Amino acid sequence: MESPERDLYSVGEVAELLGLHVRTVRNYVRDGRLKAVRIGKQYRVSRADFEALTSLPDPDAAPGTPAATTPRGHVEVSSIVQIDAIGPDAASRLSTLVTAAAQAERDAPDPLRIQTVYDKERARMKIVILGDPATTAALLNLVDGVLAPGNGMLTTETRTGAGAGAGAGAGEASDHA
Repeated sequence: MESPERDLYSVGEVAELLGLHVRTVRNYVRDGRLKAVRIGKQYRVSRADFEALTSLPDPDAAPGTPAATTPRGHVEVSSIVQIDAIGPDAASRLSTLVTAAAQAERDAPDPLRIQTVYDKERARMKIVILGDPATTAALLNLVDGVLAPGNGMLTTETRTGAGAGAGAGAGEASDHA
C-alpha cells in the first residue's frame, strides 16, 4: 500500500490482501467478525482490526518489526457435504450424530460449527461444517464411514465415491461463516 504509517484500509484493499471477494469482507463487517468504521458510504478497517481478524503480519510493516514477523495464528475450513437419496429418519439420525460429534470435547481451540438442512422433496441433506482442518477432516471421515454401503443410511445403495453420496468442498479461511 502507500506507507508504513497506513492506519485504515478500504474493504476492497482488505479483500485483496486476504484473497477474498469484496462481498465476503462486507459480510464479515456486517456480521461483526471484522470491526470497521463507516466513513461516508464506505467502511474503513484499522490495521489493528485487520490483524485481529487474520492474525497475519501487517503487510505495510517494516521488515524485521514484530508486526511484520507475527506468525499466522488461525486456519479455518468450510465444507459442505451433500447427501442424496437419504430418507428423513436417516437424515435426522445423521444430524444428531454430526451435532453430537461436533460438541464432543477435543483439543481444538475453537469448536466446530455445524448446520444441517434436509429437503424432503429431493431426499437430500446438506451439512455445513466450519472449523479447524484436522477436526473438520475427522468429522468428514465419520460421515463417510456412517454413509458406507451396507449401513442402511441411504435409500439406494448405489453410492459411488463422492458423486452420489457425499461431496465436500473446502474454502479459504473464514470465507463462508
